[in-house]
Amino acid sequence: MNLENTLQKQIKQALKEIYDFDIEQAELQATRKDFEGDITLVVFPFVKQLRKNPKEIAENIGAYLKENVEEIKDYNVVGGFLNLVIDDVFYIHFLKEIYDDAHYGLTPPDTSLKSLMVEYSSPNTNKPLHLGHIRNNLLGHSISEIYKATGKPVIKTQIINDRGIHICKSMLTWQKFGNGETPESSGLKGDKLAGKYYVKFDQEYKKEIKELVASGKTEAEAKKLAPILLEAQAMLRKWESKDPEVMQLWRTMNGWVYKGFDETYKNLGVSFDKNYYESETYLLGKQVVEEGLKKGIFFKKEDGSVWADLSDEGLDEKLLLRGDGTSVYMTQDIGTAIKRFQDFDIDSHIYTVGNEQDYHFQVLFLILKKLGYEWADKLYHLSYGMVELPHGKMKSREGTVVDADDLMIEMTNTARKISQELGKLEGYSETEKESLYRIIGLGALKYYILKVDPKRTILFDPEKSIDFQGNTGPFIQYTYARIQSILRSAEDLDKKDFEMTHLHPKEREVIKQLEMFPQVISNAALQQNPGVIANYTYDLVKSYNSFYQAIPILATEDENEKVFRVKLSKKVGETIKNALKLLGIEVPERM
Repeated sequence: MNLENTLQKQIKQALKEIYDFDIEQAELQATRKDFEGDITLVVFPFVKQLRKNPKEIAENIGAYLKENVEEIKDYNVVGGFLNLVIDDVFYIHFLKEIYDDAHYGLTPPDTSLKSLMVEYSSPNTNKPLHLGHIRNNLLGHSISEIYKATGKPVIKTQIINDRGIHICKSMLTWQKFGNGETPESSGLKGDKLAGKYYVKFDQEYKKEIKELVASGKTEAEAKKLAPILLEAQAMLRKWESKDPEVMQLWRTMNGWVYKGFDETYKNLGVSFDKNYYESETYLLGKQVVEEGLKKGIFFKKEDGSVWADLSDEGLDEKLLLRGDGTSVYMTQDIGTAIKRFQDFDIDSHIYTVGNEQDYHFQVLFLILKKLGYEWADKLYHLSYGMVELPHGKMKSREGTVVDADDLMIEMTNTARKISQELGKLEGYSETEKESLYRIIGLGALKYYILKVDPKRTILFDPEKSIDFQGNTGPFIQYTYARIQSILRSAEDLDKKDFEMTHLHPKEREVIKQLEMFPQVISNAALQQNPGVIANYTYDLVKSYNSFYQAIPILATEDENEKVFRVKLSKKVGETIKNALKLLGIEVPERM
């Protein structure tokens, strides 16, 4: 039963019969809370062509709909807005219709469609994942789940940046100062060990710059001539020429890092269907650039470097190969994009990357278009804002980042502290308590980050995110747990049927929220914004809590009402669980 489709059809029919006027689509929206009604038709778009008073048009359409659509109980007109009042029976039938569908709102995968590929995470193997990576991973994972919920097959992927000067910096410093240290001997996760030596490189580099400046060099000269930097550059050249010793060190340290990443991903609850490695894709990128040079798509400068001229597109020139033949990030991204469309039958691709790379992706898409790849028009950059802390921006090379693992532990500990202060865990075993702290802590973290529009910068505050009141993950999780408590007390009622003809306004409001869920998922996919799901779930929970506080659920003497309200509660609980799953958030059965 799709009321909106019915209304669209009948509104078109009304305009045709009354005014002999055809429209493609009517503009329908939820009625504002300060007016009576459920669905509002915006009449203003018809006024110019019909040359009629908007109030008159609205009155005529309203009368037609009340006569011809059984679900319309009444209507009222406010200016150019026709507010339609839906009969309670529609909402009652709607709840019955969706009740047995545990996956209501979620469309099964359509295997006849080509897949969408979503790239996220894309870490460097010279440091552990940090708070910025958490936002990236949560966005990418959630967008993947949201698209899946619309029926679109999705392939989740990451490109691991496992080569380049940054990787050589960690390798070189470990070689010089590590004394054979390993994750096992140090007790550090492999990614943290690599990160330790990346920070060490920066410290040594700054020391050498200071010494060179003291000996008479300018700061610019010192930055280029610092011995440790020259050694790192030499190591990169050795890597590119496949020097056996350098390759062995590279494989060893990257192996440590991958093991560390896998642990972090598992704890965060994200995964990938396919990993790509820059060390494998950059060669294809170089080959494609060289072919583009031969075809005159790119040009070479006097120093031997290869460039793309994008001035006709309003941009500037972009370096693709350095004078010494080494590649840049753009080269690798060209190769990776081509490889993905070769490997998989995909029709589109989303890159989940921070907004500091907006220009990079604008250039990448243009270059792929110049190279003649038709799918270049189906590449999208899910650009998101940075995550900032009260004390400012994070810097990996200076070791001032918020480590992802440490943050997840801190969130769990904060959840433990707050839960113990509230004192609601009597009868829980220690294992159950620890599981609950993790579910609440990670739920708070994920919800706090995902409820914000991706384009906006986030100022992250761990304490605020674990508030049990307001628009937070724990508040929503608590409502879910409350519903499960009701259901445990009313197990026998779940199997009974009910007959109702009238609803309390609070009941109507909850069912209206439930009805929106499929469209909310579609909107979240269209906007590539998990915040649409998060904020819908909060609105659903607010409506349910208002219903819970206003009218008795189990205390009513009317059996029909009791069964109806228990079933409504169960459906709200299922929808909360399904919605939060799209955000990668678990729900506790008890809190």
